[in-house]
Amino acid sequence: METKEFSFNGTVLNGFLMLFVTLGLMVASIVLIILSIIALDESNGAQGGWMLGGSVVLLVADIIAMCGLMQLEPNEAKVTNWFGKYSGTFSETGFYWINPFYTTKKVSLRARNLDAEPIKVNDKVGNPVMIGLVLVWKLKDTYKAMFEVDSQTMASTPNAIGGDTKGLMQALENFVRVQSDAALRQVAGQYAYDDIDDQNDELTLRDGGDEINQQLEQKLDERLALAGIEVVEARINYLAYAPEIAAVMLRRQQASAIITAREKIVEGAVSMVKMALDKLSSEQIVELDDDKKAAMVSNLLVVLCGDDSAQPVVNTGTLNH
Repeated sequence: METKEFSFNGTVLNGFLMLFVTLGLMVASIVLIILSIIALDESNGAQGGWMLGGSVVLLVADIIAMCGLMQLEPNEAKVTNWFGKYSGTFSETGFYWINPFYTTKKVSLRARNLDAEPIKVNDKVGNPVMIGLVLVWKLKDTYKAMFEVDSQTMASTPNAIGGDTKGLMQALENFVRVQSDAALRQVAGQYAYDDIDDQNDELTLRDGGDEINQQLEQKLDERLALAGIEVVEARINYLAYAPEIAAVMLRRQQASAIITAREKIVEGAVSMVKMALDKLSSEQIVELDDDKKAAMVSNLLVVLCGDDSAQPVVNTGTLNH
C-alpha cells in the first residue's frame, strides 16, 4: 500500500552545541537586564530602556530556541508539522535541535503485545465457541498512524494526544483491539470448531493450526494497514466450546472416542478368533463342527470384547457331551 511518509529534511543541528549556545545567550540576556536596570538607576533612561528592551527580546527568543531541543531513543520517532502541513518524520537516535516552530509528536516504533480476552462467536455450523488471540504488532508508517485514523476519538483521554507518546499509543491500541476482535470473528465464522461427522477432511479450528493463524494474520494485516501498523505475529491462544454446550459436546467427544476404541477392540478380537480357529485346525488339536465353532467364536468374542475380566470355568466333560 502506498505511503506518504518521508524523512524530515529540515535544518537539524547538534543538540549539545545548541544547548551550550542557548545557555550562553540566556546568561548574556540576564546580564544585559541587570546592566539596563543599573543604567536606569543612574538616570540614563534612553540607553537603559534600549538595553532592557533588547535583553528581554533576546531572553524570549532564547527560551523559544530552547524548545527546539529534542531527544530520541532507539525505535522512537517524531512526526513534524509546519503550521498544519506534514514535514516528515524524524527518527535519528540522539540529542538534536530543530526549528522550534515545528510541531512535533513523538511515537513509539517498538513491538507491543495484545492478549485479547476470549470472545464468544458462532463457528461455521453455528456452534457457539470461545476464542482468543495473542497479537504482536508495531508501528510501521507514522503518517498513517497520525493522519489516516482519528486518534483523538479513540484515546481514553483525548486531551493527552499531542506531544504525549502514551496517549497516542493507547489510542492505537484501542484501534488494534477493535480490529482484532472483528478479524477474529470473521476467521472463526469460516470454520467449524471440530469435524463432527469425522467423514471429511475440511479444515477446522481445532486442528487447523498454522493455516488458521496465517489467515488470521492476513485479515489483521488488511485491517491494520490503514493505521500504518505491521502485524509481527498473530496466534489463537484459547479455543473451547461455549459453556452452554460444552458439556454436551464433551459427551459427544467421549462417545466418539469409545466407538473408535470399540472398533479397534472388535477388529483385534476377530483377528485373534480367526487365528485360534486356524491354529486348532492346522495342528489337528481338536475337530469342531459348525455349531461348536459358533459357540467358541461367541465365547471368545465375549471374553475379548468385554469390559470385565473373564472368569475361568473348568469343563471336566467332553466336547461331545
